[in-house]
Amino acid sequence: MKVGYLGPKNSFTDQAAQSCFKKEDLLPYQTIVSCIQAVHNGAVNFAVIPIENSLEGSVNDSIDRLFHLGGLKVLGEIVLPIHQQLLVSPGNTLIDKVLSHPQALAQSQQFLTDHYPDCLLEAVSSTTYAAQYVANHPEEKIAAIASKKAAKEYGLTILSEDIQDNALNQTRFWIIGLLDSQLTIVLGNKTKATLFIRLPKNAPGSLHQILAAFAWRHLDLSKIESRPLKTHLGQYFFVLDLLINQNEKLFENALEEIRLLGGVVTELGSYPVRVIKES
Repeated sequence: MKVGYLGPKNSFTDQAAQSCFKKEDLLPYQTIVSCIQAVHNGAVNFAVIPIENSLEGSVNDSIDRLFHLGGLKVLGEIVLPIHQQLLVSPGNTLIDKVLSHPQALAQSQQFLTDHYPDCLLEAVSSTTYAAQYVANHPEEKIAAIASKKAAKEYGLTILSEDIQDNALNQTRFWIIGLLDSQLTIVLGNKTKATLFIRLPKNAPGSLHQILAAFAWRHLDLSKIESRPLKTHLGQYFFVLDLLINQNEKLFENALEEIRLLGGVVTELGSYPVRVIKES
């Protein structure tokens, strides 16, 4: 079995993937798009991709690619606590530039503003790449924002611990596969479902009609957001997460009602959720 993930090694996606799959099965990809494409093309059986952070919101590359590519489903969700560390080469305490992934920089914005307001912030492809770069350039006055595992892997010093703006920082990751694939690991009972919905028409009350199908059946929506269709300005599709440990028949009836109203519904999957505890 082959499992792709947003790499490189020691990234937070790698940590999420290792919580469910054997290390020997894991293959890193440089981008979310290439990771999703690998599943679609059959190069890997499954992939683990980030979908949402509690501080910075949805990972749009993941949502948009899954919507526009089609043919894939969500098989499981992993919720991982995220702790960001400020890493430097051993003996280095003078910093004029901080490198990290854009999400990590955003998650640590208040810390950076308070302690390093004059530092240049540079976005790179991953937190692990940032740590690797700092390790390979000890003569530069630079720091990386990355994980404790990355610090250990590259022999870096943790200058400041847990610098994320919120102690409850978490990221959701999805395990995705082809429509006919079945997950071979046990994550638990299916408790969530995700839908892509296109409105029947761009008219007043259209969204209200769609949401009413869930509301009067007392089906719990845990998330709703819009994304541009990338066709015309003002044209959107909607992403809905539902808690489905309720009456499954009511859920099916709600989807039938939306389709009868003219809405286009794509069921991305009903899946279990594994929450990784603090280490």
